[in-house]
Amino acid sequence: MHGGYVLTMDPALGDLAGGAVHVRDGEIVAVGHGLDPDCPRIDAGGTVVMPGLVDTHWHLWTTLFRSMSSSSPQTAYFALNAANGRRCRPEDLYHGVRLGLVDAINTGITTVHDWAHNVRSPECADAILAAHQEIGLRGRFSYGTGQGHPADRTADLADLARVAGEWFDGSRLPLMHLGLAGRPPGATGESVFRPEYEAARSLGLPVSYHANSTRAQGELRMIERLAAESMLDPHTQLIHALYTTAGERAAVRDSGASVSLSPWSELLIGYGMPPVQDMIDSGVLVTLSVDTLSLTGTADLWSAIRLATGLVRAGAEQELAVGTRRMLELSTVDAARSLGLGDVTGSLTPGKRADLILVRVDHVGTAPFTDPTNVLALAAGPADVDTVVVDGRILKRAGRLTTVDPAAVVAATDTALRALLART
Repeated sequence: MHGGYVLTMDPALGDLAGGAVHVRDGEIVAVGHGLDPDCPRIDAGGTVVMPGLVDTHWHLWTTLFRSMSSSSPQTAYFALNAANGRRCRPEDLYHGVRLGLVDAINTGITTVHDWAHNVRSPECADAILAAHQEIGLRGRFSYGTGQGHPADRTADLADLARVAGEWFDGSRLPLMHLGLAGRPPGATGESVFRPEYEAARSLGLPVSYHANSTRAQGELRMIERLAAESMLDPHTQLIHALYTTAGERAAVRDSGASVSLSPWSELLIGYGMPPVQDMIDSGVLVTLSVDTLSLTGTADLWSAIRLATGLVRAGAEQELAVGTRRMLELSTVDAARSLGLGDVTGSLTPGKRADLILVRVDHVGTAPFTDPTNVLALAAGPADVDTVVVDGRILKRAGRLTTVDPAAVVAATDTALRALLART
């Protein structure tokens, strides 16, 4: 790819106006000026070439009922999940996850963390993973319990081990790794959270927890209890964490754990103000995520970057409180590092895998091209994503998806939703 503005997100390489990125066998082999490899070329003129976006927490199955939440008590987010989730069949989960993954490609997301909190059976796990296998993004699948699963019973740890062996010990999902979508102290008792955690770590799996999301959960000091149980480390991810003490944030920072914020869902569900600045100021590894399309409606991670930027500046009452380059890091290099993929993706560094996107900066909504990171963080959106490459494979080119028929995916998902609603 040559002739674009190359935003490497690697401090050692910097930005390269009119630069080029050489990809061979799915690997970035060179970044610079004057590259003349003997290979096919993609003209990147009029675009920014940058790492693909990394989403760090997404309940992909809920894409099946996009934008259905919040219109009545019956469709409040948790009530809707419980009602629809209990009636989901494996094929429903497949269609919801597949649509979400296709949406991710369209918006410029190349790595996803599928926080699967409706794995109702081994067949459900297999259906979800089949969707990942078909679409081919990079990421993590975190195995969770089904909707309505009793708080005093562990997840299906035997099936977690089966999935590890059948799906992740070979070549079926080469771009993905397995994790556990766990339940922290306060959400469950020690007879549940301890064996879940130990089972995951015995398999070498990272663990992710929704913790301190609401004011009531903050009063339970879930994160403080995780620290006391020695369950915070670089393999631990915390989600939302709106209500934390300074001591809890310090424990997260010192342990090497990370926090995934979902600013749109946290506002729309009424949790409170996402603590972006508190996390940054505390030195916590903080990232951004889509969360759930039944509530937010959109997989537009660009808008989450924009919102997070505004939240920091508003909280500080200062326009210059944070720059847009720093905020782009939350969904590229920092996000990759939080998922254990810092050596694989997140920046256009030679030796990393070729997960990159071309974003048009000559569209009506992005022109004229001025400050590169400002244009990306404040103006760009899914419609400006021209090209998406994952592990060297082109999934979107010239604004069109290349490996799936989006109309067929939409039609199949619509049919699945109508069937599920008919069952309810």
